[in-house]
Amino acid sequence: MPLFQTIQCNETTKLLIWEITESFEELLSKVVLKEKTQRRLNGMKSQMHQRAFLSVRMLIQEMGFTDQDLHYDEFGKPYFDCHNYISITHSHNFAAIIISHETVGIDMELQREKILRIADKFVDTEFNYLNPNGLEEYIKKLTVIWGAKEAIFKIRNEKGISFKDHIRVEDFSLNENQTGASLHFDNLIKDFDVHYKEIKSDNFDEKFTLVYAFEK
Repeated sequence: MPLFQTIQCNETTKLLIWEITESFEELLSKVVLKEKTQRRLNGMKSQMHQRAFLSVRMLIQEMGFTDQDLHYDEFGKPYFDCHNYISITHSHNFAAIIISHETVGIDMELQREKILRIADKFVDTEFNYLNPNGLEEYIKKLTVIWGAKEAIFKIRNEKGISFKDHIRVEDFSLNENQTGASLHFDNLIKDFDVHYKEIKSDNFDEKFTLVYAFEK
């Protein structure tokens, strides 16, 4: 079933993951889109991107909302006209949303060696606890750090925030599923609870890292 996993994060927060196995036509037949959304979909050059976009609408429907309920602010941040916060992510064959009464952000990333080449662009203080000698663990930890910073950026969504200079992720173990992080930006310090887990499908060899963060 394409609804790959549902996670009840806490009393008012639910996370849903969709495994994208359907064709574009199949997904399109199952959702009702408002005119603005249809135009955005038509403008996408990649069919994989289109399928991910439609999978997000499937997840929203699973939660009892429709495309009519979903809006985007001037910075591209999604929101509902109600007390629920929403954050959206997609990566290759997965899409995920998190809906909560709390301020929340989500990110999902494919674990791959490519992240080694860009580590110095988003990692700063975290190098103090990272060990590059164990390659697989190093890649997994870098992916958690990137995901945490992406989730926090989605929460704050302010121009000028640098992953490397402004967001710090505390030391953590892959054997656990939670750590802390903080944003230091424009005379503001904000703390976050960060949760992470590995996602793997029977249909694909790749492993993914799912990260979500709550603003304290």
